[in-house]
Amino acid sequence: MRDAIIQVEHLTHIYKAAPVEKRALDDVSLEIMRGDCVALIGFNGSGKSTLVQHFNGLLRPSSGSVRVDGVDVGDRHTNLRALRQRVGMLFQFPESQLFGQTVYADVAFGPQRMKLGRHEIRARVKGALQSVGLPHEEYGHRSPFALSGGQRRRVALAGVLAMSPRILILDEPTVGLDGEGRAEFYSYLQKVRIEQGVTIVLVSHDMSEVASMANWLYVLHHGRLVMQGAPRQVFARSEQLRDWDLAVPPLHELLAHLRRQGIALPVEISTVDEAFDFLQTHRQKSSFQVVCPEAEADQPRR
Repeated sequence: MRDAIIQVEHLTHIYKAAPVEKRALDDVSLEIMRGDCVALIGFNGSGKSTLVQHFNGLLRPSSGSVRVDGVDVGDRHTNLRALRQRVGMLFQFPESQLFGQTVYADVAFGPQRMKLGRHEIRARVKGALQSVGLPHEEYGHRSPFALSGGQRRRVALAGVLAMSPRILILDEPTVGLDGEGRAEFYSYLQKVRIEQGVTIVLVSHDMSEVASMANWLYVLHHGRLVMQGAPRQVFARSEQLRDWDLAVPPLHELLAHLRRQGIALPVEISTVDEAFDFLQTHRQKSSFQVVCPEAEADQPRR
């Protein structure tokens, strides 16, 4: 049985700015399993960014607890520098923080701060650049500012990967990229997860990308965890998601429409090809039963 690398129990976070207080998170409990790719979704102000900032100690709980890879984030004696080497974080537009004269220098900055030896630093930089499709031999000597927007973002990702994190947190990582750049970025992200076993926590407004990347979703609304489940389960609750100002991906909306028409597409079906194959196989049946997967979406993970 896999273990949970992140455990959140009854987490509440209150921003205190006199004379008012804002409850950004309210009694949130969840677990993220080691090696998974999970997504936090919710409308602006739902608490997504506040939640992930607890995972590397940028914020501490007002009440409740957060344990990350066995480390109690709320403990005042916790070594936050060591924690942040385990938990890499990529914010929106990370390429704006590039500063090195060369791609190599930029990616090497983190390992150098870890006081690693020269050979170890070089090995990490080369490995990280290879992981994001920017081989050191071709790109290491180039200025990051001479690269395309998508390439610069992948350099920023390589800079985080060079520190060998066990957890990678990405807050709206593809905002501002075109379709090709988004697809390329996510393809390398999936490669890193599969080959290196990195746990990925994704914060995104793009439901289509969330559906293709994540194997588990957590839905936040006004600071509370209101739903969780596999993408196919959560997106089956289209009416409920609209109440929380979230749009279902077009494909899932189409499948939901077919189910509302009485076509008993099993909940496991989540692609056009799967739906087509099912309909072809069952086209001679004279009656259908409507599948109602809603009850699955609120079940906690085992």
